Amino acid sequence: MQKAPGPSGTARFARLTQPGPAGRLRLHGYMALSGNFKMRVTSISWETDHIRAFELRSPDGELLPPFTAGSHIDLHLPIGLVRSYSLINPQSENHRYVVGVARDRDSRGGSRYIHDEIRVGDVLPVTPPRNLFPIEESSTSSVLIGGGIGITPIVSMVQRLAEMGATWQLFYAARSRAEAAFLDRLEHYGNSVVFHFDDEAGGLIDLEAVVANGSEGAHYYCCGPTAMLCAFTDATREIDPGCVHVEHFSPVEDVASEGGFLVQLAKSGRTLAVPEGSTILETLRNAGMNPLCSCQQGVCGSCETTVLAGEPDHRDAVLTEEERASNATMMICCSGSKSSTLVLDI
Repeated sequence: MQKAPGPSGTARFARLTQPGPAGRLRLHGYMALSGNFKMRVTSISWETDHIRAFELRSPDGELLPPFTAGSHIDLHLPIGLVRSYSLINPQSENHRYVVGVARDRDSRGGSRYIHDEIRVGDVLPVTPPRNLFPIEESSTSSVLIGGGIGITPIVSMVQRLAEMGATWQLFYAARSRAEAAFLDRLEHYGNSVVFHFDDEAGGLIDLEAVVANGSEGAHYYCCGPTAMLCAFTDATREIDPGCVHVEHFSPVEDVASEGGFLVQLAKSGRTLAVPEGSTILETLRNAGMNPLCSCQQGVCGSCETTVLAGEPDHRDAVLTEEERASNATMMICCSGSKSSTLVLDI
């Protein structure tokens, strides 16, 4: 039997979250007040030869901080790495988190460790859910496109849209049927899901045709490899940017490591020089500070920091063009400064 939510449970989390720019769910104060929380791996399932689903629950049976479709959590691994993974279970569930993890051919250590070393019963620190890829639930229709492991955030979005009785269609592309995860649960939705397997179709999915067949006012969502995201961007170039949504798993720009500027830390009262070859995050760490971060590539949003003055050189894949122009926040893991001094709320 589940326990009622305590200080780190659902009620407290709900009070500490609020919509941020562009309607994204932002965390405000949760980490500072309660930090990460422990979760136990309760099951591992093989979705394909290279993709596994990991179920995590509270060791004490407590309810978990809520999440919305498209959210991800950070797993803090014993080898000192932090990795972000999308939640694939329905947002109505508050007793477990389920993530899908592909063993990356070019793994920097995270996915390889999870596949080779994590076992049922292991306990891991987890950062509460964040959503940088939310559904616009008021839209007339939704067109979702997932490529390869990019299907993971889409799975929970499909479940949410179906639960709402919304109008939607999913296009799921993979190299082959054998490499496509979560087929059983997606086939459940019948004609609402279109599968495209490159080896069977004789080529890549035609995103221009997918977008052209969408209804007026539809919102478009895409998560997948870089080539797919580039094709998606081209296909949606004539559509209102507010109706186009992407989530990246890899950086879209080189990290800003030119240095040569100062960072004033408003809360600590310190001023640090960012040297050539270093990022703001690295400079803070070298000064003995430990800001929250995960991917260190500008794709997860963990290190988003409020900018009080100065002009950032944005290099992330999280902020919209409007958010970049506002210079209200920045990702300190990858972005630099166009001004001689940045004042950050740290």
